[in-house]
Amino acid sequence: MRNSKKVAKWEYKKNMKSKSFIISLLLTPALFLLFAFLPGLFDSFSQKDEVTVYVQDEINALKRIEPSLKAQGITWNIKKTDKNMSSYIKEHENTAYLLLNETAVDNGRLEVFTNESMPQTFDQELSALAGSIQLLQLESLSLTPEQTNLITQGISIESVAVSEETKEENPLKRLVPGILAGAILLSVITTGMMIFQSASGEKKEKVSEIVLSSITPGELMQGKIIGYFALGMTQAFVWIICLLPFFIWKLDFPVVEYLLVPETIVLVFIAILGYLLFAALFAGLGASFEDVDSTSNFQGIVFILPWLPLFLIAPVLNDPSGIIAQAASYFPLTAPGILIIRLSVLEQWPWLEIIVALSLLIVSIWVLMKIAGKIFSIGILKYGKNATPQEMLKWLKY
Repeated sequence: MRNSKKVAKWEYKKNMKSKSFIISLLLTPALFLLFAFLPGLFDSFSQKDEVTVYVQDEINALKRIEPSLKAQGITWNIKKTDKNMSSYIKEHENTAYLLLNETAVDNGRLEVFTNESMPQTFDQELSALAGSIQLLQLESLSLTPEQTNLITQGISIESVAVSEETKEENPLKRLVPGILAGAILLSVITTGMMIFQSASGEKKEKVSEIVLSSITPGELMQGKIIGYFALGMTQAFVWIICLLPFFIWKLDFPVVEYLLVPETIVLVFIAILGYLLFAALFAGLGASFEDVDSTSNFQGIVFILPWLPLFLIAPVLNDPSGIIAQAASYFPLTAPGILIIRLSVLEQWPWLEIIVALSLLIVSIWVLMKIAGKIFSIGILKYGKNATPQEMLKWLKY
């Protein structure tokens, strides 16, 4: 175990000093923050064209309409006029003419004459006048303010499921721990893929012969798995440190409070199990061939395996308790990702399914570690060509 720690320490320091890793470590949160701030930045620089609306108010209704428009964020430059301005707006951009009279209020139909160069948002803003005109119609019926409020407030119908205990819960409270676990799983799996490159690179450069003169192949594989796990956790930690203040600032719910729950521990544990599974797979595969640039179709397919849950996101989200979601939770290669997705949306966790799925996953990791260790110990010293699946099956018999 001491030698494994030495290998892990060496792999960790080597990659932490790598310029490419440092760039990717800092570039990911930087790009996220850039795309988060970019739309707002463009909006701040873009100057919105001011719209001038000439209003011929024959019923003295403008003073009641203007506060409603301002409350909805509509910033027209409203100018009162005593004459028809329809001919004027033809020659002036971003101008409109509105006639307010008793006929328009009684019929509920307003005609707004506009210039051809009006902003696209103007038609949407016009819909805000509908509520104001409706209030004018109600006032003409001599209703009391209470009756007017009763008519305009509308009716909302809410369906409430009857249960022993009805408790309203913010769905984000379940989602936030899942997002954290998903980020950790993504981080450790991407660094776990680097085990593949490390093992095959050392084999190609015949560095492994020198290393294996002082340690066993098993210790070398364990050290790589531990080292790249620490690397992935460091990467996830940096992402969290960089992005968490942004989420706390921008979101109007207690992010930290939602993270500090027991469910987070379970979800992160699932992410760690997912790393161990795929790390063993990549370690054994990386030692099975020498030239990274000439990988076979079989080895290329292996790289797709960690991303299999992405193909099942739609059916799992549509029915988290369905047969597809349950089957994918029991299949080791999809279990880590699917379990994190399911448990992030389910209101009540199916603990029996979770225990069975995690038991199968842990057993699969133990079996795969044994197989990968066998392949790694033989393949790391085989030179000349990439190993075929048939050859790797023969190595398991040794």
